Amino acid sequence: MTDRVLDFSEEPARLSVRVENLCIERDGHDPRMIPLAEIGVLVVSHPRVSYTHSVLMLLAQKGGAFVTCDERRLPVAMLMPLQANVTQTERMAAQANASDPVRKRLWKRIVRAKLKAQARALDACGLDGQPVRALLTDVKSGDSANIEAQAARRYWAALTGRLLPEDFTRDPDGPWPNALLNYAYAVLRAIVARALCASGLHPSLGLHHHNRYNPFCLADDLMEPMRPLADKAVIGFCKANPDAAEVTKAARGHVIERLTDRYVYKSEARTLFDIAGRASARLAEVFMGEALAKDFVFPEIADDRAP
Repeated sequence: MTDRVLDFSEEPARLSVRVENLCIERDGHDPRMIPLAEIGVLVVSHPRVSYTHSVLMLLAQKGGAFVTCDERRLPVAMLMPLQANVTQTERMAAQANASDPVRKRLWKRIVRAKLKAQARALDACGLDGQPVRALLTDVKSGDSANIEAQAARRYWAALTGRLLPEDFTRDPDGPWPNALLNYAYAVLRAIVARALCASGLHPSLGLHHHNRYNPFCLADDLMEPMRPLADKAVIGFCKANPDAAEVTKAARGHVIERLTDRYVYKSEARTLFDIAGRASARLAEVFMGEALAKDFVFPEIADDRAP
């Protein structure tokens, strides 16, 4: 799979299937064909984009995710594949029955991976990542002291007034560039949720996130160490476009380009689709008793590039 992210936001289009290809038709243009097997995430925002049932069905069969957006171009729902793994029922049962100690040990390792990623992102931005890095030894099982929140305050404070506006506060409903961060996180969530489904896990049965109205709690857990990559994508766009204030086509394109880029993992260039897939497979091994929670290590992504 090529793992492409397609975003239909700017103009009307008709989407259908022709011999396992996504057929894209726009007025005044010849039809364009893209193999469904190459699509990792399909995002639809424009209100006059139509698609057949076959698009959704075959996209899911090929392992792709479908994201639909509201009038503000912000994601509001996702359709995920449910038959991507032949041992899905067994793995979901093991996931649901995982003990609290196992969940807490896993969450500790995810929080530590997130802090490392935040510190590395600050270093790459020319800022000091040490205040965040200094909290690593304080992360206990289940992050009982909520070190993640303490690190977040230090992380966003380091960025605010330097690479983000002076009055910036991370708030999903807050002013710019919060809307673009929301979009970047939604794309990242779709990438991770798809990987979880491919590993036979259910994205709603979380380790730490538990919200009855959130069907992607586990995806939100596992994507935490990847959030700084999305942050850097947004910061990079804001630096290049200081007058921007809306989630435009250019903004979405920049975010998608960065999130579908290749990152260094174990001296090899890999996509976030691949890295998320590896993390999901390891998580499934822990739930199945094939690996110990204390040995779970989130893939460390080496990305020292400036935003």
